[in-house]
Amino acid sequence: MSIGDLRHKIIFQKLFSSINQNGFEIENWQQVKSVWSSVKNLHGKEYFEAAKVQREKTVKFIIRFNSEIDETMRIVFKGKYYNITSIDNIKYENKYIEIKAMEVDSNG
Repeated sequence: MSIGDLRHKIIFQKLFSSINQNGFEIENWQQVKSVWSSVKNLHGKEYFEAAKVQREKTVKFIIRFNSEIDETMRIVFKGKYYNITSIDNIKYENKYIEIKAMEVDSNG
């Protein structure tokens, strides 16, 4: 993979809880990290496997290795939201990670 493949800016968000002025707990998505990424749709065998479980809107993001990323986060890319379904440290080399994420509505 060349550095030029990482040409899409994506944002990682995490869900945080806080107490509002009325004493009620509210949850808000807040940006925690912005990185450059390669973005690919599933195709071929991967697409048909995802379609079996209604995950046709799954996208692969490849970013430089970052140990702070986890499945509780979501990704914002081009105004759309993606829940992370899996994270793979490619070949355990700690160079790149592949993130599979499924598109969801803005409420998560």
